[in-house]
Amino acid sequence: MIWWHAVLIAVAGVWAGMINTVVGSGTLVTFPVLVALGYPPVTATTSNAIGLAPGSISGAVGYRHELKGQWRRLLLFAPASLVGAIGGTILLLSLPPDAFETVVPFLVGLAVVLVLVQPRVATWVLSRRERRGRTARDPAGSGAGAVEGTGSAAT
Repeated sequence: MIWWHAVLIAVAGVWAGMINTVVGSGTLVTFPVLVALGYPPVTATTSNAIGLAPGSISGAVGYRHELKGQWRRLLLFAPASLVGAIGGTILLLSLPPDAFETVVPFLVGLAVVLVLVQPRVATWVLSRRERRGRTARDPAGSGAGAVEGTGSAAT
C-alpha cells in the first residue's frame, strides 16, 4: 500500500466514524474512497464493516445515557436486524463479485437518497405512530435495512 493511500483511508475512516456516531451513513465516505483507490467493492464493503465497528461501539458508549430505557426496543428490532444482516452477508459472499459490482451504484444511490429524505420520513413515521401505534412492519423495516446495509457497507 502506498503511504498516501493509508493516510487518505485513515482520514476517511475518522471522518466516517464521526459521521456514523452522530447520524450514520459514514460508509458513504469510506466506501467511495476505497473503490477510488482500486479496492474491489466486496473488499471495500467488508473493510468498511470491520473498520467502522469500533466507531459504532464508541458511539454507543458515548450515547449510553440516551440509550437508557431502550431495552424493549432493542429486543424488538435486534432479531430482525440480525436476520437481515445475515441475509445480506450470505448474498454478498455467495453471489459472483460482478453481480455485486453491478448493484453497488444502485445501493450507494439508494443510501444517499435515504440520507436526504430521512428527516421527512422520520417526521412521517412519528406522526403515523402517534395516530396508529407501533406496527409489525417496524422490525421488518429494520431487517430490510440491515440487508441493504450489508450490501452498501452499511448502515
